[in-house]
Amino acid sequence: MTHSSRRILRLSGADAHSFLQGLVTNDVTRIKHGLVYAAMLTPQGKYLADFFLAADGNDILLDVDAAQADMLAQRLGMYKLRADVQITPTDLHLHRGTNTPPADALPDPRHEALGWRAYRDAPQSDDTTDWHALYVTHLIPHSGVELTPDSFILEMGFERLGGVDFRKGCYVGQEVTARMKHKTELRKGLAQVAVSGPAETGTPIMADDKPAGTLLTRSGDSALAYLRFDRAKGEMDAEGATVTRTA
Repeated sequence: MTHSSRRILRLSGADAHSFLQGLVTNDVTRIKHGLVYAAMLTPQGKYLADFFLAADGNDILLDVDAAQADMLAQRLGMYKLRADVQITPTDLHLHRGTNTPPADALPDPRHEALGWRAYRDAPQSDDTTDWHALYVTHLIPHSGVELTPDSFILEMGFERLGGVDFRKGCYVGQEVTARMKHKTELRKGLAQVAVSGPAETGTPIMADDKPAGTLLTRSGDSALAYLRFDRAKGEMDAEGATVTRTA
């Protein structure tokens, strides 16, 4: 399995670290200890992109879904103003696996079961991990499937995945995210479900003829779903398939 669906950007310049610190959901200073998982949000607190940050000397490598890379680089450029920051593409390739970590590997900070990531000059060709199965088993949202422009990151489990820091200070979308954390109880969010019958990603889930959510990444008889928790009780229906919340 190759990982050409990721692109690696480089942020360099004297202000690179402080620049990112004021924009993303996690504490950028943690890259001195390993990979940092973070997101960039709209001012209204909705998801724009999620990514990994890694130290490379004084520079920062940003590992992002290829479909989001140009948009993210453009959005970062909008905030740059006079900061001493350069945002450039690289020819690096993502390598990852769940086997014994090589010397240049960095643990995936979202969950230990997700193994390691490394950044190298040549593409990877020897990984046979069933990543979809791991995502479903450990409730890991994926860019473009679970994570969309309508997503709020707390509903998608970012606190559990270590993707947001509530003590770091201001960042874009911080006020809405903090309010969801401290003043409301989440009524919707990512969950694991059992599925019996054919149903694809995007299939609406109904409970007693009322909308209860949407089926997302599926692996065998298990899947991720975005659910309304007050309705996600007992057996639900996804266009003929039976859906039951399991986690």
